[in-house]
Parts: sequence; structure tokens; C-alpha cells
Amino acid sequence: MKKVTLLLFSGLALLFGSTSYAQESSGSWDTGMDLYSAYIFRGSQLSSGPALQPYFEYSTEGFAIGVWGSYSFSAEGLDTKTLIANHYMETDLYASYSFDFGLALTLTDYFYPPTQFFDGASHFFEPMATLELGSFTFTGAYIVGAKETGISDLYVEAALSAGPVDFTLGGGDGAYTVDGNFGICNIGIATSKEIKISDSFSLPVSGALILNPSSEQFHVVVGISL
Repeated sequence: MKKVTLLLFSGLALLFGSTSYAQESSGSWDTGMDLYSAYIFRGSQLSSGPALQPYFEYSTEGFAIGVWGSYSFSAEGLDTKTLIANHYMETDLYASYSFDFGLALTLTDYFYPPTQFFDGASHFFEPMATLELGSFTFTGAYIVGAKETGISDLYVEAALSAGPVDFTLGGGDGAYTVDGNFGICNIGIATSKEIKISDSFSLPVSGALILNPSSEQFHVVVGISL
């Protein structure tokens, strides 16, 4: 587990620290931040309040490598154990490659501060495959942790883009469902629009209705992108 983390971290350090490489390559850098009313991940709420979600990415041709994070507003008064249990903070390293025919392969290292970064038990690794076929998108992912965590969870999802509205149906086992057995955990309807602030600036706004049949929870989430 540590070897995978070090590999991803070394790749990020090499790319982010080499300015001459960035200038000579045909790749591009991207950074930004989203603000969501809550952090909902595959049908489960992982924050007790609004969350800031920054990202930093380098991409060239079909390859991309980057960092994504989520940081909740409502951490005051919580001890370290509670913070980890509520996933108040998350920092993910990822690398992906997209093929011309619609297939994308991604490896993600999920890390939850304030645990120690080089502690293998604090990382969860997920290989994921996503296939786009016209308006449909199919995803399969399998997240695993160190042996002592007991985490090895499957998640599959089908999504349909119908004009301004996106429909999602996802299911999983392990931590995704209440009883640990495979079941539907993510039914979503989402849309987005841009609010014009000035002639040269518009603010992207997105919203989603999310039902988790396993936990019997229903969420309404709104976010803005900067």
C-alpha cells in the first residue's frame, strides 16, 4: 500500500516541480474550487455541513494526474477520532488515462487527514473504469484498504445524460450499504446552469436530488464552481 502511495506522490512532485517540462510539453494545468452545501459521495453524506473542494491537475493528451480535496466547515469542537469518522477532511491523489473510444481508467488514493500520510492504514486505493457510450456512462470501482481496515468494497453505476438533466443509478456493497450486502445506494437527478455576473464572468451552479434506498436518506445538494 505504501508503494502505491509513494508512486503517486512522487509522480505529482515530479510534475508539479518541473517548470521547464510544463513549458515544453503540450499539456495543460488546471486548478479550481467547488463549494457544496454538503459532501455526498455515491449516495452517502460524508460531511456534517458545507464543504470546500479544491483541485489541482496536470493533463497531456489522454493522461491526467492530480490532487482533489474536501474540507468541511463544521469541524469546531470535534476531536481527531470524530473528524476521521465523519470524513471531515479528505485529500485524494489520482492518475487516469482516457482512450479515444470512451474508456477511462483511474487509480485513486483516498487519504483522510489528520492521520499520518505515510501510514499505510490511512490510505484506501481504488481502481476504476468508466465507459461512455453516447448519452450513457457506466462505471465500475473497487476500493480496498490495508488488511486491518477490512475495507474491500465494490461500486457500480449507470448514468444517463438527457439534455439539461443527468440521471444516476448506483449500487455497492460493504460501506456503501447499511447491511454490507450489495444493494442500490445512489439514485440521483442533477442539473446545472450558469448565472451571469458580468459580460465577462458567469458563475456555474449545479444541483442534485439524491436518494439512498439502503440508508433511507434523501439529500438536496447545491454547489458553485470557481
